[in-house]
Amino acid sequence: MEDIKSKLGQGGLLLAALGIISILLSVFNYNIRLLSWIDIWGSGMGWIIRILLIGIGVALFYIYGRESEEVEE
Repeated sequence: MEDIKSKLGQGGLLLAALGIISILLSVFNYNIRLLSWIDIWGSGMGWIIRILLIGIGVALFYIYGRESEEVEE
């Protein structure tokens, strides 16, 4: 079970990183090929999706990515 939690934490970190990279690249009018679908619904919705990616990724990393110190005690 701990292995699944660590994978979820790593996946959350990956989501947050992809969201941040996508924001940085969109400033220069580029996009990650994996996330090219984001701007289909317009620029405003694209920004909302990017921010949600970062938020969900940070939440997953915060919940599952940290070592559970309470269990070890």
